[in-house]
Amino acid sequence: MTTTTPALGSVEHTPVRGPSRRPALSARGRAAIAGLTFIVPGFALYALIIGYPAVQALLISLRDYKITPGAVSPWIGLDNYVRAFHDPVLGRAFVNAAVYMLATVPTQMLIGLGLAVLLDTALPGRTLFRVLFYLPVVTSWVIVSLLFQYLFATDHGVVNWFLVDVLHVVGHPVNWLGQRWTAMVAISALGVWKGVGWSMLIFLAALTGVPKELHEAAALDGAGAGRRFRHVSLPFLRGTAVTVLILLVIGGFNVFTSVLLMTDGGPLDQTQVPLTYMYKQAFSYLDFGYGSAISFLLTGLVLVVSGLQYWLARRTADGGAA
Repeated sequence: MTTTTPALGSVEHTPVRGPSRRPALSARGRAAIAGLTFIVPGFALYALIIGYPAVQALLISLRDYKITPGAVSPWIGLDNYVRAFHDPVLGRAFVNAAVYMLATVPTQMLIGLGLAVLLDTALPGRTLFRVLFYLPVVTSWVIVSLLFQYLFATDHGVVNWFLVDVLHVVGHPVNWLGQRWTAMVAISALGVWKGVGWSMLIFLAALTGVPKELHEAAALDGAGAGRRFRHVSLPFLRGTAVTVLILLVIGGFNVFTSVLLMTDGGPLDQTQVPLTYMYKQAFSYLDFGYGSAISFLLTGLVLVVSGLQYWLARRTADGGAA
């Protein structure tokens, strides 16, 4: 057996390994980390301000909650929700909110769309008109509610003066805010007047995105203004109309300040809406468990109605595209 011996003076080279390095992050990984850096703080703030109070409100709705320090709040499960389904005042409040929504939402959309079409043309002074129509939107709900309370007042109200002394339509002043349906008319009028400028602005922004070349081509083919609006502009407004519809429905069911200041839910709870009734139960009667249950029932109803609207709109759009 022969053994090989390294020659004298030769140096045996042993490979030296450097420190191990982790593979560098890919571009996708770096982008994900950068995205999380922006998302996590906002999500944490949202969870702290919105999520945690919502969970606490849900737990309160399942208890006979006592606000006094040291008092025991027994667990009662779904009793507050069962009570809500048998509460005639709450049922009337939901009907009032639905009436308000049905009266204000289509009116705001139609008037807002008409104003947007008008102000999209070369109308003299259209910038001034845009400001005037949008001004009620940014005005405080408290101010405009008190203003409309004065306008619809039984004694010395501007509306009654106009109907009785100017037009002679009625022989005596109408007690607008003292009856259920006349009060809903006044509250709905305020909702339309204050919100129509918002609908106008959204539709106006959508109209500016319609390509002018399509209108010019339709005009060359002999289409009038009505046909150009129907066949060129209107298809571009479908998505915007769905968004406006859903947001207005949510706002309609969440009507609060105008009812609270104009009628305070009276007379005899005839003009209550869900939020004013919830406020009354929680802060007048200190029944926070029942008030929280009402808030979650309203949230569930709004989510269901908005989801159905979105589904029907998508289905109609897909059918029209097909």
